[in-house]
Amino acid sequence: MEPKKKLTKPKGKLGILTPGMGAVATTFYAGVEAVRRGYAKPYGSLTQMGTIRLGKRTENRMPMIKDFVPLAQMKDLVFGGWDIFEDNAYEAALHAGVLDPALVERVRPFLEGLKPMKAVFDQHYVKRLSGTWVKKAKNWYDHAEQIKEDIIAFKEREGCDRIVMVWTASTEIFMKPTKAHRDIESFEKALRARSPEIAPSMVYAYAALSLGIPFANGAPNLTVDIPALMELAREKKVPVAGKDFKTGQTLMKTILAPGLKARMLGLNGWYSTNILGNRDGEVLDDPESFKTKEESKLSVLEYILQPKLYPDLYEKFSHVVRINYYPPRGDNKEGWDNIDIFGWLGYPMQIKINFLCRDSILAAPIVLDLALFMDMAHRIGMRGIQEWLSFYFKSPMHAPDLYPEHDLFIQLMKLKNTLRYIQGEDLITHLGQEYYD
Repeated sequence: MEPKKKLTKPKGKLGILTPGMGAVATTFYAGVEAVRRGYAKPYGSLTQMGTIRLGKRTENRMPMIKDFVPLAQMKDLVFGGWDIFEDNAYEAALHAGVLDPALVERVRPFLEGLKPMKAVFDQHYVKRLSGTWVKKAKNWYDHAEQIKEDIIAFKEREGCDRIVMVWTASTEIFMKPTKAHRDIESFEKALRARSPEIAPSMVYAYAALSLGIPFANGAPNLTVDIPALMELAREKKVPVAGKDFKTGQTLMKTILAPGLKARMLGLNGWYSTNILGNRDGEVLDDPESFKTKEESKLSVLEYILQPKLYPDLYEKFSHVVRINYYPPRGDNKEGWDNIDIFGWLGYPMQIKINFLCRDSILAAPIVLDLALFMDMAHRIGMRGIQEWLSFYFKSPMHAPDLYPEHDLFIQLMKLKNTLRYIQGEDLITHLGQEYYD
């Protein structure tokens, strides 16, 4: 079970570039620096705090994941990004209001050194934002060339050995694949024509993949989930992953729904509503951007519960999702769920969830893990969709002939078995061999 390439310890700096330097990105930057200085621990990060079982339980081999596979170390990470506002990361972090100002002050010099590059932006795709720190070009293709120039300059300036890109910007309007997305030739023609079928996130993804840089999509945007960019990823031998960071309410669904299904408990309805007041909430107040998010959030239960396989339990359940922009709440999102279930003989029961979460606090360690795992995947020669990273996404990308896996526990098993495979260890099936000896 040897991997295609021997995975060796990475050398040099890993540059992590984020289109979007708002709440999620600045929480990520500040958090990494706080951990590096010993001010805090990287809670929520599987790469930094998780363990992996190797071999039989009797062997008691449970190394830390970061010791088992040679990931880039925190000390070797450098950051950069683009934003539609000129604020440096310190100013943006204060504006986002996620972190305690006292912590932000402790890493102030570091954050002040992170100044955004001008962004590729068009308000048509994010109606509720108006960018002031924005690139100018005659078409999307020229914008892509500008992004490439930014990446090359950043790599040289920071002395990076490798680069990964993680989208941490806003949710764009809902889009479906069209003829402009079917192959590279059609896509590049649409870029040069500044076609409305090309969104800014696609420009970033195209630029990254063209330079052989892994790309992970943290929003529900279409972005790389199109044939043209999949073709480019394969051609350039680059891994991609997405989409939409799995943080608050959907995280709870992927934990609870598998439990209901495991016990064969039926579902009549699942009503979900959220309030949040950050920039993400403001963007999602626009119906077209909300449509993109809604599609991502609604698909989860269908795939986990499999109504066609279990019609008596799940065939006609009602699933409603609402998101409300409420400025006083800031980044502290609150999600309410009312779940109407039934059990033995059809007797009804209810579950209520009130999850007072911090959106960017849950997202920041995901950015870290994805950057480290994507870098590792690239170094080993993995290319295309990294389904083993579905663990981190609401709407996991998948091969065209497969359905996405949403069950958090299956996703985690797949992730860890991939790491075992990479290092030549036996996969864990939890089948006790003692029953057959």
